[in-house]
Amino acid sequence: MGQELLKDLGLENVLVLDRRDELSEADVLYSFALDELLCRSTGKGGPSICHIWRHPRGFVMGLRDSRLPEAASAEQELQSAGWATAVRNSGGAAVPLDLGVINISLIMPKPSVESFHFHDDFERMYGLIRHALQETGCQVDKGEIRGAYCPGDFDLSINGYKFCGIAQRRQTHAFIVQAFIITEGSGQERARFVRKFYDQAVVGADSKDYPIVDADSTASLEQLTGLGPDAGEVFVESVKRIIRSLQTEAGIIDAEAKMAMPSQEQIRSMAEVMRARYAIQA
Repeated sequence: MGQELLKDLGLENVLVLDRRDELSEADVLYSFALDELLCRSTGKGGPSICHIWRHPRGFVMGLRDSRLPEAASAEQELQSAGWATAVRNSGGAAVPLDLGVINISLIMPKPSVESFHFHDDFERMYGLIRHALQETGCQVDKGEIRGAYCPGDFDLSINGYKFCGIAQRRQTHAFIVQAFIITEGSGQERARFVRKFYDQAVVGADSKDYPIVDADSTASLEQLTGLGPDAGEVFVESVKRIIRSLQTEAGIIDAEAKMAMPSQEQIRSMAEVMRARYAIQA
């Protein structure tokens, strides 16, 4: 993918917000709340942002997961084991987060209020990740991987193993495309962990209401590529190089002038609003 094709992704003058090492917030919803507030700002004329973050020990469920018969008891067991839990307001299903999982959010304005180009926005994230891994020589495919956790049409895979899932959240004037990328460690162990959650949460549920997770469906970039044990760092630096290659001096000066970073109090307040709105009903 050359520079001209990169420009087709529409990522010019995107600001990079790299928060991978900001790990003091125990609430796994903190970064999702930050996304929500930044998206509001972008919709009011603020800059486009590439938000990169991690959480040391989080388990994030989808809305459908939260409605499973025993979701509350499964969540309580996770919390007892030291996992920060939450239900997110974007699409998708259950995902475990740890330091080997890189999260990327592309926060961008909608061309118009009536814009419903969901597919194009997913393609933008796919193109960014595919190009970031180009030097590995691995082909990155898209399409649902049978047995993967958080399955969807935009599962990203290498040699049939899922390493990335993509979800989307749309506001009136802006949108967020969120990707989780399993970069280090064992994808199989994470899949077994998610399967354990469903084994408890789905008791009494219809099999159509949850994914059947197979451990052999998932792997990390460390396992799939030659990036080694520091695959997360190498991958993120590649993403940042791509974003910065599309920046101009004038464009970034303008973007930085429009950037309004929410306060910690505002982010925590938004996290509480989201938790109250999407909490599992015991």
